[in-house]
Amino acid sequence: MARRNRKYVVPGAEQAMQAFKADVMKNEGYAVNPNRPDDVKFEVAKDLGVPLQPEGNGQLTTESVGQVGGKIGGSMVREMIRLAQERLANQDQSEK
Repeated sequence: MARRNRKYVVPGAEQAMQAFKADVMKNEGYAVNPNRPDDVKFEVAKDLGVPLQPEGNGQLTTESVGQVGGKIGGSMVREMIRLAQERLANQDQSEK
């Protein structure tokens, strides 16, 4: 599966996001290789019953591939929200 050519505005953000993905998915119970955090998609796909392969996924539906990305992205967004809420709560307490 070809990786999209994403460009991050902030220098170093790509490495930080990959590390964040690895941490989040590890906390979700997946075995994550920190050197290849994108490979967790294959483990997630296996859990969801989606036959995702490293190459040649033309037979997969958009819906099935979206389930894999949604599981990973959804977990990351939930964690970002949790961290932001925690930071705001700590900020409110320090202002009192």
